Amino acid sequence: MVRTPLTPEERRRGERMGALLRTARGERSMVEVAAAAGLSAETLRKIETGRAPTPAFFTVAALAAALGLSMDDLAAACAQDPEYREPLSA
Repeated sequence: MVRTPLTPEERRRGERMGALLRTARGERSMVEVAAAAGLSAETLRKIETGRAPTPAFFTVAALAAALGLSMDDLAAACAQDPEYREPLSA
C-alpha cells in the first residue's frame, strides 16, 4: 500500500502540534512523558520535531492526557494556520 504524500498544510499542522507538545512538556524529560503516555521516547521525539506529523488518534490522546492538555485545546492549537492560504486552482 502506497501512502499519499502529505500536503504542506498537513506538515505545518504536525509542526504546530509538535511545538505545542514540547511547550507543554516543559522541564519534564522526553523519556518521562513518553513513558506516562505509553510510547517510546523515539516516537515522542519524532512527533515533537514534526517527522511524524500525523500520529494516530490514540497516540495524541495519550500524550494529551500525560501532559494535562484537553483534546479540544490541542485540536484548536493545531487547526489550520490562519496565515496560510491555499493557492487558487486555475
